[in-house]
Amino acid sequence: MAVNRVPVLKRCRSLDLDPMYLGINKKSTRQLRRTNRKISEYGLQLREKQKAKFIYGVLEKPFRNYYKKADKMPGMTGANLMALLERRLDNVIFRLGFARTRREARQIVGHKHVTVNGKVVSIPSFLVKAGDVVEIREKCKGSERYKSVLEMTGGRLVPEWLDSDQEALKGVVKEIPAREVIDVPVNEMLIVELYSK
Repeated sequence: MAVNRVPVLKRCRSLDLDPMYLGINKKSTRQLRRTNRKISEYGLQLREKQKAKFIYGVLEKPFRNYYKKADKMPGMTGANLMALLERRLDNVIFRLGFARTRREARQIVGHKHVTVNGKVVSIPSFLVKAGDVVEIREKCKGSERYKSVLEMTGGRLVPEWLDSDQEALKGVVKEIPAREVIDVPVNEMLIVELYSK
C-alpha cells in the first residue's frame, strides 16, 4: 500500500494552503522563495488537483476514479467530485470531531474502531450515504485516546450535513453535502478542466 510521507507543513507551504484545513494548529515560520515566474494555466489546474488530493489524503489512481464516477453522476462534475471526497468515511470521522486530522481518522477506521449502521467498516474510502449512523465501537469508547481527541476537537464546528453526538461518539449523516457547505479551498472547476483535456 502506498503511503504519503511528505512533511505536512512543507507541502502546505508549496500549495499555499493553511494547515488548519488539515486539522493541524501549527504555523510554519519559513517562507517559500518564490520567483516571479507566472504560473501557466496547466500549472494552476495541477496545483488545485494536488491540493484536493493532499487535503483528503487520496492518491492519483483513486482520485481519477472519483473523477470518473463524478462525471457519470447527474449535475455538475466538480460539485459531485467534492461531495464524493467529503463522503469518505475517514473524512466523516474527522468532520464529526472523533479525530484530530484526516490521517488519524484513516488510522482509526483501519484499526476497526468504527461501525456504520452497526457493522464494522475498516475501509477509509467507504462512501457514506444519507441516513447512515457512524459510531465508534463500544469497546473502544472508553479509551484515553478519544477523551484527549474530544478535548482537542470540542470547539470544532460540525458541518450542517452531519449530526454529531460527542458524548456517545456517534454521528448521523443527515444528507449528501452540497458544494456550498464544503469549506475546502479548492477550485474544482480547474480540476475538471485538467481531466477533460
